[in-house]
Amino acid sequence: MKAKVLKTEQDYDWACARVYELIHSKDEPLEANSPEGEELELLSMLVENYEREHYPVDAPSPIEAIRFRMDQMGLRQNDIAPLLGGKTRVSEIMNGKRPLTLKMITLLNRYLGIPLESLIGGDKDFELTKQNRELLLGNKVIREYLASNSVN
Repeated sequence: MKAKVLKTEQDYDWACARVYELIHSKDEPLEANSPEGEELELLSMLVENYEREHYPVDAPSPIEAIRFRMDQMGLRQNDIAPLLGGKTRVSEIMNGKRPLTLKMITLLNRYLGIPLESLIGGDKDFELTKQNRELLLGNKVIREYLASNSVN
């Protein structure tokens, strides 16, 4: 086994090919504690780390999350009208003409199981003024929390 940190696309391609080779090397699953099983686990972690760094996936918008869940459940807009206040309101929301309210977010989470994080969508328009940000970061507890959770 010659595993190393994946720094180039060539390293990444090699690791992916080796993972594929290991997975398909036997008819039965690899034993976790076998040399091949440990190599597969290590290479999988290296590939995942490389992909996270080089191919980040943005979180879906709230509307994309709703559409995805509707597709999973085989629902139409009419089916979710009771959650959003009627057929017209569903159309306005799904076309981006009306924002979701807290009540709608709660109902979509409760009845369709859409994660709250997906429904609030981290609106990028919400920003602190420079002065308020400096005041907030002046608090040691908040500053340490933000540093430990990589929140900017």
